[in-house]
Amino acid sequence: MFDGDVHGTVAPGFEAVRDEFAAAGVGGAGAQVAVYLRGEQVVDLWAGDMTGEALTGVYSSTKSITVLVAALLVQDGLLDLDRPVAHYWPRFAAAGKDRITVRDVLTHRSGVIGVDGGFTADELADDQVIAQRLADQRPYWRPGSAYGYSGFVSFAIVGEVVRRATGWTVRHHFEERVRAPLGLDLYLGLPSALEDRYLEVLPAPQRPDWASGPGPRSITGIGYGLDSTPPLDQVAFLNTRRVRALGPVSAGGVGNARGLAGLYAAAAFGVNGQAPLLTPEVLGEFSMLHSTGRDLVVGDAGQYALGFQAKGQRYPFLGANAFGHNGSAGSEALADPHSGIAFGYTRRRFSPTWSYPEHDRLVAAAVTSALHAASVH
Repeated sequence: MFDGDVHGTVAPGFEAVRDEFAAAGVGGAGAQVAVYLRGEQVVDLWAGDMTGEALTGVYSSTKSITVLVAALLVQDGLLDLDRPVAHYWPRFAAAGKDRITVRDVLTHRSGVIGVDGGFTADELADDQVIAQRLADQRPYWRPGSAYGYSGFVSFAIVGEVVRRATGWTVRHHFEERVRAPLGLDLYLGLPSALEDRYLEVLPAPQRPDWASGPGPRSITGIGYGLDSTPPLDQVAFLNTRRVRALGPVSAGGVGNARGLAGLYAAAAFGVNGQAPLLTPEVLGEFSMLHSTGRDLVVGDAGQYALGFQAKGQRYPFLGANAFGHNGSAGSEALADPHSGIAFGYTRRRFSPTWSYPEHDRLVAAAVTSALHAASVH
């Protein structure tokens, strides 16, 4: 149970989400949850030390922003998923990477998940530094032969392609086309004027036991940045103003549950009476399963659409083409075209096991409520 009351609102029929949220057991550090049903917000809750307006680090849920920008550029005809990255960025062809496509990178099939020797924490804050180091790196497996997740660096390749293809950064496209017009509380590069709304991410009550975990130079270690120099402190990562200010596109976003849910609602269903940001054709392409089976980095848990995680594989009660992305501190965000929900969740405190079972209960409650509402009407 939360140490304190649950605050906020739920629409009639969505009380089950509030009940599950109250029982989530996150404690005083706090959490937020927001749900849209076909573009209309039906859940807006917070508890513990967080308010509804509070902002915190969303880690790899940031990839949602990057993928949406890529999808919009594909929709505009400015980005070709099946062109080699080197078409846009010739230097990337070095070390056997000449045939790696934009699609390969988005679906974690490039093999370019880190660099020999790792990155410093300072480097991981700056996508252009990451990209320049990745340009000369040999892949860790033959591109296209397998897939493996990269937590902190691989989407810097997407960012560099976007910059070279359009002359503008992912951050610029997101701000101009998505965040500002929709008023989303989700940021790539947190403005200094909003720093007073940021709540620091907190460590787990007990430190994870890495003694029996992956070695820093293993595929898993490289994919999660455990080989950084010195070893990366993930808790400190987004608590560093430099990271929040620069907003690296793989894991440097800052936001809240409202912002995450609003992003997915806008992409798939439209909000405020507007059309969805993505056409049915582009949405279908980006929500289609692309990389399934065993992920070399995260194992059986890694299943991907195009850039997004395949949430229909993660939550079997969702539709086959549900898509989204979570983050290592416990954020979760997704859209399910079948039930019509868009879901956003944040929490401040890491889990010692990096496992967040409340996700399952909250998403299930949202879907059950949405399907019941549809049957009533």
